[in-house]
Amino acid sequence: MADTVSLYDAKTHLSQLVDRAAAGEEIVISKHGVPLARLVPLPFKGAHRVPAGALGQVTIQPDFDAPLPPEIDDAFAGRT
Repeated sequence: MADTVSLYDAKTHLSQLVDRAAAGEEIVISKHGVPLARLVPLPFKGAHRVPAGALGQVTIQPDFDAPLPPEIDDAFAGRT
């Protein structure tokens, strides 16, 4: 059965309620004891993210954070 919370509590704890709904729980929001809305999880669409999926595919050059050539630095700074 769904957990029922008041509109005031829903406004106060919305972030936690969304986390609970995302985990599969159904939450009914009521006002003056009258159910008005239902917070339910959405079906997941897409692939789960794989942490560090680009390891070995991307390299960062040793001079990545070296100063820019003066003409490029001037262009970024608006000096022409």
